[in-house]
Amino acid sequence: MDEKYDVIVLGTGLKECVLSGLLSVSGKKVLHMDRNSYYGGESASMTPLADLYKHFNKGECPENYKGKDWNVDLIPKFLMANGQLVKLLIHSGVTRYLEFKCIEGSYVYKKGKINKVPSNEKEALSSPLMGMFEKRRFASLLKFCDELDENNPATLKGIDPNQTMRDVFEKYNLDQGTRDFTGHAIALYTEDSYMDKPCLPTLKKIQLYTQSLGRYGKSSYLYPLYGLGELPQGFARLSAIYGGTYMLNKPFEGVTMEGGKVTGVTSEGETAQCDMVIADPSYFPDKVKVVGKVVRCICILNHPVPNTSDAQSTQIIIPQNQVSRNYDIYVSCVSFAHNVAEKGYYIATVSTTVETDDPESELEPAFKLLGPVKEKFLSISDIYEPTDDGSESKIFISSSFDATTHFETTCDDINKLYERIMGEPFDFSKIQSTVDPVDN
Repeated sequence: MDEKYDVIVLGTGLKECVLSGLLSVSGKKVLHMDRNSYYGGESASMTPLADLYKHFNKGECPENYKGKDWNVDLIPKFLMANGQLVKLLIHSGVTRYLEFKCIEGSYVYKKGKINKVPSNEKEALSSPLMGMFEKRRFASLLKFCDELDENNPATLKGIDPNQTMRDVFEKYNLDQGTRDFTGHAIALYTEDSYMDKPCLPTLKKIQLYTQSLGRYGKSSYLYPLYGLGELPQGFARLSAIYGGTYMLNKPFEGVTMEGGKVTGVTSEGETAQCDMVIADPSYFPDKVKVVGKVVRCICILNHPVPNTSDAQSTQIIIPQNQVSRNYDIYVSCVSFAHNVAEKGYYIATVSTTVETDDPESELEPAFKLLGPVKEKFLSISDIYEPTDDGSESKIFISSSFDATTHFETTCDDINKLYERIMGEPFDFSKIQSTVDPVDN
């Protein structure tokens, strides 16, 4: 611990491990520590299932669940097939440590029923979500987004990038239901403020969704075999290859400061010197603020989610307007097909941003879609954000995971942290590898 490091990383959540890997590849000398004995932090995968019962203080795990084939994510999320995290995996070479499967379908809730999210012109024209004329208008929007190139004005077809998305929806004469699933199940916004902002970011989000679908088929999402716990470990291996040092079971006893800047991290009476610290919010409770709460419920099923064509994996988004809420409700479901449950079992997790004094009841619209549930594991977590950007103290703190079922918002936070740390954004143009995470 008497060595000097460029960076000391505290916590082995995905965000911290990604940054550790990228900074190691960039030539930084990295020491990575965690007070826990396992990788993943608040987003760890629980294995065996007895650990999940212990984590939630639910007593003894039933005998029929005591097999070794369980890997249950505390905070499950899917990867957009053409999204930021997949690009990071390819850029870094972490794909060599992992295997992925496509999620079989993405569904959206409308008027008490779920329907597959249409992601291209053909699906749009056959979707029961819309009437005949609405289908054609929506298909035109998808085609426009798919062909859009912001550097080629001709592809904008008369739309000003500074126009609001509300203006674009009105130009295509789309009804409220279509706007709901476009904004929330395709562009993946968590609320509706995007409607009155410049349209270009939303049009590019729609394009990302359609391009992700075209990459592997069936849906726009991927999920790693054996659960999300494999992701931070993959980036940890990457960091180690480039000289990074990892220490688990390492208690955190504070930092040393000089002139308002961090100079070291103390553990077990020893202090390792450093130029900066990256940490999850739990390490610096005095430097973060609570900005909301997330309620999550992990549900064990012995059947696929009804009305999904017996899919072994699926995502369901319940747009806020459909259930008179301010925030969407999310359902993610994976199964034995992904080596996270015993044969015949499914793991569905329901989540949303808390709005009332009875968080569990806020998940009821989703529970009604799942059918009989064998076991439930409910948690309510604070959402933390740092109170400053770390530029003066050189202590850079990540934000908590939100309620979404995808990693796009997680990657936004990683990119912001990387830019604050390195002084420039991560350059995705560096990505030249052709290694795909899914071998078709």
